[in-house]
Amino acid sequence: MASQPEFDWHVLVLSARFFRWRIRGNALTWLSEPLLKQSWDLLVVTSMVDLASIRGFHPNLAHTPAFLYMHENQFAYPASDAQHNSIDPQMVNLYSAISAEAVLFNSDWNRRSFLEGVEKLFRRLPDGIPEGTLERIAGKSQVLPVPIDEAVFLSGGEGQKIDKGEHLWGNGPESRPGSSALRIVWAARWEYDKGPDRLLAIMQELDRKAINYQVCVLGESFQKVPEAMTRIQQQFSHRLVQFGYASSRTEYYQWLGSADVILSTALHEFQGLAVLEAVAAGCVPIVPEREVYPELFAPEYLYPDCGDDILTEAAYAAALIERQAANSHGERLTVPDVRRFSLGVLSPVYKTLLSEAINK
Repeated sequence: MASQPEFDWHVLVLSARFFRWRIRGNALTWLSEPLLKQSWDLLVVTSMVDLASIRGFHPNLAHTPAFLYMHENQFAYPASDAQHNSIDPQMVNLYSAISAEAVLFNSDWNRRSFLEGVEKLFRRLPDGIPEGTLERIAGKSQVLPVPIDEAVFLSGGEGQKIDKGEHLWGNGPESRPGSSALRIVWAARWEYDKGPDRLLAIMQELDRKAINYQVCVLGESFQKVPEAMTRIQQQFSHRLVQFGYASSRTEYYQWLGSADVILSTALHEFQGLAVLEAVAAGCVPIVPEREVYPELFAPEYLYPDCGDDILTEAAYAAALIERQAANSHGERLTVPDVRRFSLGVLSPVYKTLLSEAINK
């Protein structure tokens, strides 16, 4: 929206809580929404929205062109023991994809995993699947990433970085003696699907290898903090230069620009926007060989996906990180180019897509 000011946008948003109810009940919640009674040129909905029901409840929107933006898909979302097993979220995604004029994915991994998930679901259902349904969805699907703000490309420049001899604990910079330690940033939601237990294992392995390093832990925490995060704060306070949510986006970008390496331990990553932002700010990515990452980066930036063998995976990740350390004897990895994900590059693509849909 910020990149396309020439369009007149009107937004409906629901609170980011009660996931199962939100994805299944949004059309009911908006049943009497005045905005949905009006006429529009185009609907742009996320994968959380039940587009088929929205159009059914509001006949005036039945022929309004609609884009479904799949920032994630429920066929490839990692399961949690705390979640109630239900097919409803997948069916919302499927019905919305059938209903939309175009289905946009933030990565090809997202697109492929969605189509593969739909195909597997169809094989499980007893009957009644119209021929060619999967092919029709695939035919109107395309990849269109979320853009990276141009400001993050500047955060790694001279005069923009937080010096590595400083750290923040919520009260502004606190000076410390300069450090030659390798600075690692980890930026993700503090939840199971981002692998905090794997971050803990990697830090333990780096300590075992006597690597001189610092860690900047960013990201949003929630009411229930993973045990691994509590252990990291308690056991590695001497390594932590930041632990918690940045006070502003500017500060967040500065932290990215201050680091040498962006580390991901994610089990759930459909685009890897936080990693891409960090790379744009000058960080070398050290990421698992799963989800979207093999699509984004060359093999030398990937450590093997070892499934539930967290300790073995940590050893591989630590070996890659060690390569970037000051006393490393091997050739260091360089920062890959991610300019193709910038707002400047993608903004015209978005504009063309929106304009063609409206003027069709």
